[in-house]
Amino acid sequence: MTARTGKDLPRQKDWPDAVGVLNEHGRSDIVLLCEHASNHMPAEYRQLGLDAGHLQRHIAWDIGAAEVTRLLSARLDAPAFLSGYSRLLIDLNRPLDTPSSIPVLSEDTDIPGNVGIDAAERDRRAKIMFSPFHERVAAHLDRRVAAGRSTRIVTIHSFTPVFLGVARPWHAGVLHDHAADLAEAILSGLRTDAALNVAANVPYVISRDADYAVPVHGDDRGIPAVLVEIRQDLLANRSGIEEWANRLAAALPAHETRTAS
Repeated sequence: MTARTGKDLPRQKDWPDAVGVLNEHGRSDIVLLCEHASNHMPAEYRQLGLDAGHLQRHIAWDIGAAEVTRLLSARLDAPAFLSGYSRLLIDLNRPLDTPSSIPVLSEDTDIPGNVGIDAAERDRRAKIMFSPFHERVAAHLDRRVAAGRSTRIVTIHSFTPVFLGVARPWHAGVLHDHAADLAEAILSGLRTDAALNVAANVPYVISRDADYAVPVHGDDRGIPAVLVEIRQDLLANRSGIEEWANRLAAALPAHETRTAS
């Protein structure tokens, strides 16, 4: 092993792994993904021309999602895969050929550093940030199939209480395409708390043009896969994060669903 010099360490910290993996050998049939876990941006990108405050907003990451994912991983004994870079550099839950993969406008905010970038820079970001994440997830799923293990995929996200001036009343949503049964089972578990406003396919819907993880890692493989959205104001502090991790751990159905042959 080559020793790292002091000069190497700052760069290593500025360029973390594209994916953080927790509990990869966990016994659960649930595999957790968190594609918007980080708001990290290497210094060379100069915050894409944005003020620092913008990197704390939803446009840069899904607030609270990483913490919920980490707690769920521990509570369920489930493997978890978390992103290492801000979604503003490249969105891990968007196909590479869609405009929102590297956005020039996010919500109502222009992203100056993404305007007019060339194909080489797009390819660089994909190779450093996007492909390693999804290749690691795919390799894990391949090993599960080879071992005959049942698998369900749950991706953890959060959403803003107000989007472009329109209030969103839901506390959480469970998004799905093929995996309607898994989504409904989770919703049924959440609805044991009558005070919760939860629904399927809110505040978004799954689309092959606008989503990556559920269609590619889930539906295309015949693996039940859903995307859980939690409203960000409910994850504003540690107690809220723990409450939602506990809710989801209790709501996830305990039975195993076999992968398609």
